[in-house]
Amino acid sequence: MKEPFAPTEIKIAVIGGGTGSFTLLSALKNHTSQIAALVNMADDGGSTGVLRDELGALPPGDVRQCLVALSESPKIRELFNYRFDEGTFQGHSFGNILLSALEKVTGNFSDAVETASDILRVSGTVVPATLDNVRLKLEWPEVSVELHGERIIDAEYFKHDPRKAKMSLLPSASANPLATKAIADADLVVIAPGDLYTSLGPLLVIDGIGDALRKSRATKIYVSNLVTKSGQTEGFSVSDHADEIERFAGGEFLDYVLYNRQQPDAQLAERYRQEGAYLVEVDHDVLSQKHYTAVGGSFLGLIAERDTGDTLPVTRSLIRHNTGSVANAIIELYDNSRNN
Repeated sequence: MKEPFAPTEIKIAVIGGGTGSFTLLSALKNHTSQIAALVNMADDGGSTGVLRDELGALPPGDVRQCLVALSESPKIRELFNYRFDEGTFQGHSFGNILLSALEKVTGNFSDAVETASDILRVSGTVVPATLDNVRLKLEWPEVSVELHGERIIDAEYFKHDPRKAKMSLLPSASANPLATKAIADADLVVIAPGDLYTSLGPLLVIDGIGDALRKSRATKIYVSNLVTKSGQTEGFSVSDHADEIERFAGGEFLDYVLYNRQQPDAQLAERYRQEGAYLVEVDHDVLSQKHYTAVGGSFLGLIAERDTGDTLPVTRSLIRHNTGSVANAIIELYDNSRNN
């Protein structure tokens, strides 16, 4: 697989998976061609889950979204995102099926991703965070409660405080060497917004990722979620989100946390309530005492439309950042950090 970066331009490593990474990558690629997208590999819901169970393939869904985000070929992007709405392939996206087929043909997932990158004319690099075949586990040892699988955890209404839960991967996963190299070589590392317990946590707990983040001399920024998730992060503040990010990674590493301070209009707020989502509280007093710098901005975007073709069981928030504004704020923070 090719090296994460070439020796020109600002080098950005984006950590996450799913829609949060997709939207952020789509905006950041306007600022540099040197992007490495590090992708969560614990997904087992929807089309991805079926392909894992039936073919023994590694999860293609989040990788596909990152490939599409960085693609310079509009027609092939559309093809990769095409989702069958009938027949044997109902609910599957073409890109997921192709990635699983490429894994079988090439013999490994890294080569499959590289071949797909060539087909899509990707500007940058998409890097699976681990190449181990893993499943997510969330447990509360004190009350002997365990949840297994990202799909199950994603849909669960937590009966106990998730901040007291232990997250792990089964079997124990080691970081893809290209992922740790991308973090080491980056000028800027961005933790994308996303579900704490099914998107970001499963990547950050991989052996080697946290150490790489703490050792990295890059500017490290976390883009906090806009809204809480019903039944999981209700009542979480901005600092609560950032605390969980660092807990998963095994210690402090953030330099900046970006958060939204914009208020929605009445119509948008009602749509949020329909989604069971509420704006994340900005706890200024707590944030002012943290080792990182918290920076607010106007980051509310439009609400996405639900994909009616996705008939396989999966939950997705439709709340979106204004990623153009977020990307501009990220680059401004990076420039300021280098000039100080």
